[in-house]
Order: sequence, then structure tokens, then C-alpha cells
Amino acid sequence: MAAAGLLLWGLRRLCRVLLFLSQFYILSGGGSFSVEPSQPLAQSDKDPGPTRTFTVVPRAAESTDIPPYMMKCPSNGLCSRLPADCIECKTNFSCVYGKPVTFDCTVKPSVTCVDQDFKSRKSFVLNMTCRFCWQLPETDYECSSSTSCMAVSCPRQRYTANCTVRDHVHCLGNRTFPKMLYCNWTGGYKWSTALALSITLGGFGADRFYLGQWREGLGKLFSFGGLGIWTLLDVLLIGVGYVGPADGSLYI
Repeated sequence: MAAAGLLLWGLRRLCRVLLFLSQFYILSGGGSFSVEPSQPLAQSDKDPGPTRTFTVVPRAAESTDIPPYMMKCPSNGLCSRLPADCIECKTNFSCVYGKPVTFDCTVKPSVTCVDQDFKSRKSFVLNMTCRFCWQLPETDYECSSSTSCMAVSCPRQRYTANCTVRDHVHCLGNRTFPKMLYCNWTGGYKWSTALALSITLGGFGADRFYLGQWREGLGKLFSFGGLGIWTLLDVLLIGVGYVGPADGSLYI
């Protein structure tokens, strides 16, 4: 009986020692419990999974930009006086050239105008002369200039210019058009100065030097004006405008 009690006490002691060792092993990290409910949490700590990127698209703001043509359009002015860039007209190209004609026109968005009675209008009738833009007089359009052509030459040279109709002028067709014009630019040389030098100091080539013609000036200087003959010819040629600046420009 005593031996059986001693054996039972020994088994209890052994179980306690094994239980203590197992708990110590687990707490020291040597083992882990596989608890199913906590698995998603452990997975989220180690592997966050694929990330999603959200792009915030701002709402389209209302456009507050002023149209470019508004810089030319006066506010609350007469509709018939508005520049051509401010209105849209239903033109008829079958009108008779040079005859008065009327067209139905409307103002562009954001443009305000009034009639003769100072009443606001969006539609009005425009009175104009039937003619294309390239048929306008020279005072009604502006053209580009060129300094690469010879203004003093025989025959007189022309160049292709780009011309644009003035804002207040109304016409048919394209408001920008090419046109052949005579070279008419100037380099700042005065005809009166060239003629005075030719009369007084022409024998020394002063007139040719002034006009930028250095070789002719040296020729006159060392030949004493071609013994006077060259001097008299230059007075005549400069007087009638046949001899001009070396850059091909016109006199002032």
C-alpha cells in the first residue's frame, strides 16, 4: 500500500515537471499555437497584401477665361460699329460689286452692344459695300514690309506682302491676304544731303561715300571726280533719283 502511494506521488511530480517544461518552451518562442481565428491578423501583420491606389479626379471647374476677341470688342457700343472679330454675319457673295448691301449679323458670346435707341441687341443688320477684302483701298488694310528688296532699281522691284484688314472695316472673304507691293522702305538717307554733297564735294566722292558706295567713292577720289565729268553726271543722276543708297532703300 505504501509502495502504491509512493508511485502515485512520483507520477504527479513527473506530470508537474513536464507541464512546467512545456510552458517554458512555449514562452521562450520554441513553439507556437495554431489558432485559426487569429490567422488573418497574423497574415495582415506579415503580408499586407496588394495595395489599392485611388486617384481623386477634381470636378471640372467652370471656365472663366475671357475669349481673345473680347479685347477688341467695346462694351455696350453700337452694334454696327463693332469690329469684324466680334460678330458673325450671313454673307452673300452674289452681290453686285461696289453696291450697298445688308447682311444679318449676330454678336459672339459675351459681346454686348446696343442699337440706335440704346437697346441691347444680339442680332442686327449690317450695312456695307459689296467688295472683297483684297479690293479695299490701301488705307483700309495694313501690310508687312520687307527690307530685303531693292527699292531703287529699274524696273522697280516688288515683294509679296501679307495684308490684314483693319478691325473696323467690313468686307467679304478672307481678312488676311497676300499682295504684291512695290519696295518702299528707307534706310534713313536724305536726298537733299546726297545732292548737296554731290554739288560741293562730289569731286572727292563724298556723295558716293554717304550713300554707302565705297568703291565708286574711291574711284572718284583718286580720279578727281573723273576729271569733273563723273562729278557732273552724279549731280544729274542723284538729282533725278536714279542713283540711290547702296542698300537699295528709298530717300527720306
